[in-house]
Amino acid sequence: MKVKTILSFLTLTFGVLLLSNSALAQRNVADSLVFSPQISFNYGYQIPAGDMAQRFGNNSSIGLSFHIKDDKNWFYGVEGVYIFGTDVTEPGLLQNLLTENGEIISNQGEISEILIQERGFMVTANGGKLFSLKKTNPNSGILIKGGIGFMQHKIRIENQIHTITQLEDEYLKGYDRLTNGLALSEFVGYYHMSDNRLANFYVGFESYQAFTRGRRDFNFDTQTVDDQARFDMLIGVRAGWVIHIYKRTGREYYYD
Repeated sequence: MKVKTILSFLTLTFGVLLLSNSALAQRNVADSLVFSPQISFNYGYQIPAGDMAQRFGNNSSIGLSFHIKDDKNWFYGVEGVYIFGTDVTEPGLLQNLLTENGEIISNQGEISEILIQERGFMVTANGGKLFSLKKTNPNSGILIKGGIGFMQHKIRIENQIHTITQLEDEYLKGYDRLTNGLALSEFVGYYHMSDNRLANFYVGFESYQAFTRGRRDFNFDTQTVDDQARFDMLIGVRAGWVIHIYKRTGREYYYD
């Protein structure tokens, strides 16, 4: 992950926490259903299936979402997820650069260290319903959501030390197997909302199905065009920490 991405994520988190800790008002979520805009930070662990399993192994992902839970326990909002993994299996990858001993030689004539990883992201608009389990807390229960959006993934090839012209700048596009397309998402899990600002969370099972296609004109290593339709899937678990933003009276907003 790029340093700028990490700094932006941490800055946003810090800003939201400052707003949260400045709150003075409290409410009892056990009293009634609560209308609550909310931000969540989440982590997921996923297993690939379909065509995606032929290219990548299990991956992790971090996400940021904004949702609204209305006073009838309907959910709707948007979510972005960044995918990263280290298990890549791609037949023929970099084969035109390998020596007889399976090594890649740099411009300086030295054996290079190449880091090969998985990178990608998903952006979805989704909605669903929260089903309360008990009357004592009608704002907690089983959450079911579905969504539609966009998935993209590629192979990240990073030259650790030496310079290799064939793996620099625009040339990298001939090796990264950039793939993207329309995606569907589903989530089923437990959602908990409480008066304690540190105890709002969700955890559950998720699935993504994407109808993708290779987007590069030509693969330099295999000397082929990879533009066939693909069906990529991710199945896994996701847990998130939720920060609620709610309105009490007038134009004053409170966070917890």
